Amino acid sequence: MDVNIESSWKQALEPEFSKPYFTALAERLHAEKNAGITIYPPGRLIFRAFELCPLDSLKAVILGQDPYHGPGQAMGLSFSVPDGVPAPPSLRNIFKEIEDDLGVKMSGRTNLEPWARQGVLLLNSVLTVRASQAASHSRIGWQTFTDAVIRTVSERCDGVVFMLWGNFARSKAALIDKSRHSILEAAHPSPLAGGAFFGCRHFSKANAILESEGKTPIVWEL
Repeated sequence: MDVNIESSWKQALEPEFSKPYFTALAERLHAEKNAGITIYPPGRLIFRAFELCPLDSLKAVILGQDPYHGPGQAMGLSFSVPDGVPAPPSLRNIFKEIEDDLGVKMSGRTNLEPWARQGVLLLNSVLTVRASQAASHSRIGWQTFTDAVIRTVSERCDGVVFMLWGNFARSKAALIDKSRHSILEAAHPSPLAGGAFFGCRHFSKANAILESEGKTPIVWEL
């Protein structure tokens, strides 16, 4: 199957695109679209995280679970919404932790593309969702694909910082070669976690790790 995805990822993930699960996944999405079902994000943005962060420039991975299911929110990057869209609760808490951790003031921008362009793969485990139906595509094959993405990063890259927030993301640690990469684990930034995310200092820790690897740190301030 010919998948429109950034070239370095296309070469690395080519075996996945010919597997039966991926064919079934694509057919499911086409069928729902043809039936008039609204799917987020728009088709051109499904692989946006890969487009902005080629495999050979990858420094860090922030793993989300499911795209936002409200209109105008999902943009193919975990936790990110377009500028001008109010920050969802988890994103507000991420920004608060950055301010406390780094002693900076966030601008109010909500689009995380600047992080992606610096080498942060903002990867959701599930890449699409039906409008207004959270987790509606969680069992159609996306997790098989994104697990393959995580394994690919683990096998082909070195010194990547994986930032795993919440039990779901932390369960993916088993896919990562800990002798080659660093894993930072914390509670989910959702308010449902009761503030347990605060104080994790993952942003300064990630930069310290990157600098120890001889890599340019991420400018987290937006």
